[in-house]
Amino acid sequence: MEQTPILECRDLCISYETRAGEIPAVIDFNMKVMPGQGVGIVGESGCGKSTVALAIMQYLGSNGYIKSGEIFFHGRDMRTMSEEELRSIRGSKIAMIYQEPMASLNPSMKIGDQLAEVPLFHEDVTRAEALERALALLEAVKLPDPKRIMDAYPHQISGGQQQRVVIAMALLSKPDLLLLDEPTTALDVTVERGIVELVKEISEEFGTAMIYISHNLGLILDTCDRVTVMYSGEAVEDGTINEVFDAMCHPYTSGLFASIPLPGADKNERPLVPIPGQLPLPHQRPKGCFFGPRCAFFKAGTCDQDKVPMRSVAGEEGHKVRCARFEEIDWAEGDHTAVTVKSVKSGKVVLEVRNMKKYYEIRSSSILAMIRGDAVKTVKANEDINFNAREAETVAIVGESGCGKSTFAKVLMGLEEATGGEVILNGEDLAHVSVQKRKARTVGHLQMVFQNPFDTLNPSHSVGSQIARVIRKFGVETDKEKVRQKVNDLLDLVKLPRDFAHRRPRQLSGGQKQRIGIARAFAGNPAVVVADEPVSALDVSVQAAVTGLLTEIQNELRSTLLFISHDLSVVRYLSDRVVVMYLGHIVEQGTTDEVFSPPYHPYTEALLSAVPIADTSVEQKQIILKGDIPSAMNPPPGCPFQTRCPRKIGAICETEVPPVKELSPGHTIFCHLEEEVLNAMEPVIVMHDEAAE
Repeated sequence: MEQTPILECRDLCISYETRAGEIPAVIDFNMKVMPGQGVGIVGESGCGKSTVALAIMQYLGSNGYIKSGEIFFHGRDMRTMSEEELRSIRGSKIAMIYQEPMASLNPSMKIGDQLAEVPLFHEDVTRAEALERALALLEAVKLPDPKRIMDAYPHQISGGQQQRVVIAMALLSKPDLLLLDEPTTALDVTVERGIVELVKEISEEFGTAMIYISHNLGLILDTCDRVTVMYSGEAVEDGTINEVFDAMCHPYTSGLFASIPLPGADKNERPLVPIPGQLPLPHQRPKGCFFGPRCAFFKAGTCDQDKVPMRSVAGEEGHKVRCARFEEIDWAEGDHTAVTVKSVKSGKVVLEVRNMKKYYEIRSSSILAMIRGDAVKTVKANEDINFNAREAETVAIVGESGCGKSTFAKVLMGLEEATGGEVILNGEDLAHVSVQKRKARTVGHLQMVFQNPFDTLNPSHSVGSQIARVIRKFGVETDKEKVRQKVNDLLDLVKLPRDFAHRRPRQLSGGQKQRIGIARAFAGNPAVVVADEPVSALDVSVQAAVTGLLTEIQNELRSTLLFISHDLSVVRYLSDRVVVMYLGHIVEQGTTDEVFSPPYHPYTEALLSAVPIADTSVEQKQIILKGDIPSAMNPPPGCPFQTRCPRKIGAICETEVPPVKELSPGHTIFCHLEEEVLNAMEPVIVMHDEAAE
């Protein structure tokens, strides 16, 4: 007999009522989830992924509603269920894990009490039994010292621990279906890997079906059996992971993969290919194929006529595509091709960092601390930072949250003063000079592109006036007409229409705002631009466009780019040299090829193994780091990485600070391991064709 699906969506149409009228958010959506199966939903922001999840939870808010279609849970139409039945299902039979764990936890309640609420509400159990089950599940999600965490408030544990608590909460009632909406976006790559493995283990143990919503195709490959690609409220391709990843048939799916920095991509020789244009607003969708205006294979008279249905691919009944021409597309012809950028040689050393230290003092007014003599504690945020950055070079600084990346950026920008050492920009030591004391020209030479494009522009000023202010402030131009021309030139440089100068930030998309942020950063003709996670908040297609833009502008203006990121896929694609940091120390640095190939520092090795790669031909070694990064207020003795190191060799790691070993000119590793051991390391990431050779 055929199994009954845990969940089935049939011809689902979801709309929202607004003052402007009905907004159709999701149209004719079909999906089937079988017991124990993982189904991924991917697509750009605004494509309807989260709306589908909220409809499954029957939680669309006051103005959202299911216009037509059906959602069956265990064969029953959820639209016919009473409010009481739905309440009993939510949190017990269907559970959801959200993107931001702090939004799911009550800040005024202890973790144990919040967890115990789930079985107390849904089942007939005593409080003691509920607390016992909560403790057992905290152990199951591999949280250190679960008894302490049961007695802690949410703000007293790390982001990764908060997300594990939310997962435990979702799994407490052993749900049949688990919805995960971007559950690891805000987490470090090592924590993300641990949580992905945890979700896989638990779903296998409990037989839980999963719907995994993400824009990260690497995570979908790791966690799911099937995947649905959405575009502008419609499913455009649906099939098994291998069918969609290896034999994609829709131009939008192909465009998504071309935007991802997979191993082998090169910013000069094989750059990423962004999808042109933007996702249409729901009330501005074109006739026929919604993707038509952005598609390289669009054919007038075929793609812009009637509504395009989902059709099966020949020989693959479960592989469906919403494209009028997918059988006749020749992928080698006509697809959007990348514009190769001529590689530029790096020049003289622009930035020198020598033995830079940054310490903070934390004072306690506690009488007990004063008696013990530890009323003043020192936090060593940066310890002996040494590296150079050259003209027209991109240097990436990578590591987990709390490793000291942003502290270094603050010292460089003059927002903090160094405790010791030197930070020399074009011959001038800025380590102990705050931004208020720096010359306007020096401030102009150091500019920043921030992580969140939404918070970095003044909402009450036009885009053009904000760029013009930088041009005047740093004396690039003073004549009114020349300033206006320079603003236009910068808008051309970031590939935005010149009339955007008159727009307010609220009239721009996230990707457009980040382009304005880049234009403003380069407006003062800077020598060094610090880009702090500049693409982490953007969709993959916009991310591809922005990284390409940074490369073009940098090559043209020969600026130095310091790229701070935890996304090693983007780092590998964009950077010329990489600096790996852990707990305030540089543990490895070298060219991108040197850092991404053995020998590695054990921390670099673990970081690389945690990167989700959206390529079925890649073999990746699995190294799961145990525990969290220690507090900088109480670092471990000896090697800073020794508490989590899978290659720890004994007491020497616990007592002695490691030496800095230069394995080749410019490639250094901060580690006790002998050079023979380092040189015998195997690659973490191997392409199948390489393995065959």
